[in-house]
Amino acid sequence: MSIIPFLRDSSFDPEAVAILGAAFDAAWDALQKSGSPLASDAQAMTTRERLAKRIIEMGQKGMRNHQRLAEDARAHLTGEGQRESNPT
Repeated sequence: MSIIPFLRDSSFDPEAVAILGAAFDAAWDALQKSGSPLASDAQAMTTRERLAKRIIEMGQKGMRNHQRLAEDARAHLTGEGQRESNPT
């Protein structure tokens, strides 16, 4: 499954779609290789949807570095990014 089905309510040019797709694939691959329970068969569909939504959200904010998008999505998913976004 690619990120394309999640993009139906968004508008990105072909170059941005390629970047978002690469970020999605990289984030999912890294989660699978990490052995995270989020990548288990029981969680895969939900996890992939959450990754896609975060990558699209950040893409809409203008982020276009696929590596940063992937890292941000993984951090957001695991809660690591919340410390950075909440200054308290």
